[in-house]
Amino acid sequence: MRDYVFIMIDLNKAKFNIKDKVITLYKSPDINSPLIIFNTFEGDGEDVYQALQNMDCTSINLLVIGNIDWNHDMSPWYMPSIYSKEKSFSGGADEYLRLLIDEILPKAKEKIDGEPGFTGITGYSLAGLFAVYAMYKTDVFDRVASMSGSLWFHNFMEYCKSNDCMKLPDKIYFSLGDKEANTRNPVLKTVEDNTRELSEYFKKLGSEVIFELNQGNHFTDTILRSAKGIKAIL
Repeated sequence: MRDYVFIMIDLNKAKFNIKDKVITLYKSPDINSPLIIFNTFEGDGEDVYQALQNMDCTSINLLVIGNIDWNHDMSPWYMPSIYSKEKSFSGGADEYLRLLIDEILPKAKEKIDGEPGFTGITGYSLAGLFAVYAMYKTDVFDRVASMSGSLWFHNFMEYCKSNDCMKLPDKIYFSLGDKEANTRNPVLKTVEDNTRELSEYFKKLGSEVIFELNQGNHFTDTILRSAKGIKAIL
């Protein structure tokens, strides 16, 4: 028996749990609005949703998934930690993606009005990496936004260039802070070059690609950057 708990908060916001994931759906007031998935490190995405409202992005169904096992669910394969006191990346992205597609998305679609105009997947940091990886594993997503994505991940660039997307998105957004590559860490130092390179790669494949360089480091204005990325693919 599947473990579903569904709680209505108000007419435009609902929370439900599937397995150990805590999911918040911010419903559009309009029929057939886009459905955008946002995997989050913490919280229920209320701040990102409000930022989108302030940007006049009101015709959107925003599906926020929280309580993610970050270094497991968002990583495509095993990679040792880049810091001595942090957990390794244990490669649970395929397992999480199956949960997202098979259980979370169908439950969310029951609660929105009409059919989504399109479905997008978005995320910040490791969740931005996961959003790009998902293109290679499923044809469910039409658009992708990777905000300050962890594109320094071991062998990820090689993976992208040696495999085909199951569905090439019609629009992809990449962003990065202009100080993110200013580090002594040899792994993290590659992030800007990799992000720029991947942007050009998908552009040549035929996607509409937006690359934006923001001011600051990885932790600067994360809410605003997340909202900007989501808005860019609407």
